[in-house]
Amino acid sequence: MGSVLEAPPFAAPLPLALRGPAVLAFGAYFKNALCLAHDGEARFSATVGDLDTPDACRRMDGCARALLAQDTPAAIAHDLHPDFHSSHRACELAARLGVPAIAVQHHHAHVAAVLAENVHPGPALGLALDGVGLGSDGTAWGGELLYVDGARFERLGHLAPLPLAGGDRAAREPWRMAAAVLHRAGRADEIARRFADQPAAAMLAAVLARDALCPPTTSLGRVFDAVAGLLGLCSVMRVEAEAAIALERAATDYLERVGDVPVEPEGWAIDGAGRLNLLPLLVALTDEPDAPRGAARFHVTLAAALAAWAAHAAARTGFDVVALSGGCLHNRILSRRLGAALRAQGLTVLEAQRLSPGDAGLALGQAWVAIHQLNEGL
Repeated sequence: MGSVLEAPPFAAPLPLALRGPAVLAFGAYFKNALCLAHDGEARFSATVGDLDTPDACRRMDGCARALLAQDTPAAIAHDLHPDFHSSHRACELAARLGVPAIAVQHHHAHVAAVLAENVHPGPALGLALDGVGLGSDGTAWGGELLYVDGARFERLGHLAPLPLAGGDRAAREPWRMAAAVLHRAGRADEIARRFADQPAAAMLAAVLARDALCPPTTSLGRVFDAVAGLLGLCSVMRVEAEAAIALERAATDYLERVGDVPVEPEGWAIDGAGRLNLLPLLVALTDEPDAPRGAARFHVTLAAALAAWAAHAAARTGFDVVALSGGCLHNRILSRRLGAALRAQGLTVLEAQRLSPGDAGLALGQAWVAIHQLNEGL
């Protein structure tokens, strides 16, 4: 195997205003990349991809060896999920070196990566919007409104959860997320008819009635899947993010061809606990006959809802800086409209620049949190 650093994401180290002991961060499961942060700069490995094959795991191990040859870390950072290959290797290395292994919650790391790249010390609010990450309560997070202050974070709110009908399988089959919306809307009797081409459709209403078979998720990625399923754009994914990509393409086509669409005025609600409920928008789209128009309605209203949610938190907390992070920010319609809506309300918006907003940039956030933890003696 050649050098694992032959094609790094950046030609030069990324400047890091935060100083402290050296930390090697192992990233997460998807789009894995490692980061070594020390002495005011961050060095990255190549992105090795998802850790779902032995070859990818071996590449990650090679990246770790290459970065270790540059410096000896005072701590090893990794994702909170204990079963990732990256987490296993991080803990093994920390034990061998006799240094702390620091677990960093996935969405805390996402927001921290944006703060680090923008040289913002915090505290700040953060929207972390992605497919999935293990939450500190043991459930699947992915639509999070956080307050981040160095090594600490507080979950100020989250998307109202949807059930994963059939567990992890729902993340690959958008029709199951669409069925979950119908079930929540009191229209479970429509599932078998609307998705008659799916062998499991006839029994899914019964599955959704059993909470033990349908763990909840706050993931915005699964909301994208639900809408793609409801609009008939994607029922089963063959490649990663196929449903979200199809939804964005349909919306882009409509907005370029026809023009803007109005925001659904009653498409969301924010409750007293800070939860953002998008079910009214999803229900409004269940009977949309024009899929591209429905996709445009979804994007426009989603951006407005997320902006209102963050602005509500800013007014309540007094913090006027919002970091936008997570893989859903790869969606250009969402990122542009959300950023513009927040700025229009007088808020300062921080976004990924050279880094990916998704998991490929996560290790920087892990390192940033771990250095804060070491500096603060936590």
